Amino acid sequence: MSRILAALIGGAAGAMALMGMIMVFLWFCLCQNRSISRTSETGSSDPSVQVGRNIGHELSLAGGVSLPPELHEARSFTMEDLALATKNFNDINFIGEGKFGKVYKGFLHDGMIVAIKKRLGMPTREFFEEVRYLSSIRHRNLVSLLGYCQENEQQMLIYEYITNGSVSSHLYGAGQVSHEKIEFKRRISIALGAAKGLAHLHSLSPHLVHKDFKTANVLVDETFIAKVGDAGLHNLLGGVDVAGPSSRMMADNVFLAPEVKEFGRFSEKSDVYSFGVFLLELVSGREADQSVSSGLDQKLVEWAQNYQDSSNISSIIDRKMGRSFTTEGMKEFIQLTVHCVEFSSERRPTMNHVVAELDRILEKEMSLTTIMGEGTTTVTLASQLFTTLR
Repeated sequence: MSRILAALIGGAAGAMALMGMIMVFLWFCLCQNRSISRTSETGSSDPSVQVGRNIGHELSLAGGVSLPPELHEARSFTMEDLALATKNFNDINFIGEGKFGKVYKGFLHDGMIVAIKKRLGMPTREFFEEVRYLSSIRHRNLVSLLGYCQENEQQMLIYEYITNGSVSSHLYGAGQVSHEKIEFKRRISIALGAAKGLAHLHSLSPHLVHKDFKTANVLVDETFIAKVGDAGLHNLLGGVDVAGPSSRMMADNVFLAPEVKEFGRFSEKSDVYSFGVFLLELVSGREADQSVSSGLDQKLVEWAQNYQDSSNISSIIDRKMGRSFTTEGMKEFIQLTVHCVEFSSERRPTMNHVVAELDRILEKEMSLTTIMGEGTTTVTLASQLFTTLR
């Protein structure tokens, strides 16, 4: 009997030891799987790449912006890559100069054409994190930030190159491009594309305010699809001195909402104000700080802010757009413009509302001007607008 009892006790002890070994083995396998999962998710063992990429975590960026784990990686370029792409930053490839610095056109070895913005600056973690976040933002109506370079005490931003230039160059820029005819329907389409790009920034979580929206920052590709440029650039600049002394900065002040000029208070509604000034330039073909007409000291923005239904709208309409538009469509476009540049931010619409209104105006304008071509007399032509509202 004692032998049987001893055998039972020995068997039970062996079973418990076996169970313990199995549990240790399972625990080891689980830990290994977790480690493999983390490594395969990042595709790299580099700690700088893995930061903020683990499941359920976000990377906190400068200014309180959080980087979700699924975002695209910013491409890191070397100084050698970019010097080769620009022929050592030759003046032949110089495009212009903005708030970030000089801009060059570059041809990468894989055939891609890019725009490279270059400035002096020491390498910083904050710059990398901000670029990484901004380069993850993708939308048909936004210029994509492709990557960055931080070498030799210089910082560079690499953007996709937009072939047809800025809207400002087509409206009132230097050279022959400013004399081309851009009909009203195309201008509405450009405005709609830019509005969609800005609305997308405002839809992000947290919302991203552009803070430097202006006509020169709206680019058009070869098919005149509008793309908003320099989104988030204000964050990389560490703020913009709205009272700065440069002539370019002073000219850009016309796009700043009253609350920004007075208190430096940026918001989605200050972007809406800037967009309203853009609409004003789009319909007039002139810079918004210019006078409505010779002999009058009233600026275009002031005209819009004092607009009445009885106002003479023909005095601000760009004649270069031709006359293939309706009085109704033009008035609705100007009323939306006026609504956007309201002095009170609370009275301005949201960008989603602006998108919906522009979409509606464009659709109606497309159908009415098509019908006009078939001989209808139920709408007022632009030619009548210019003769009856002088």
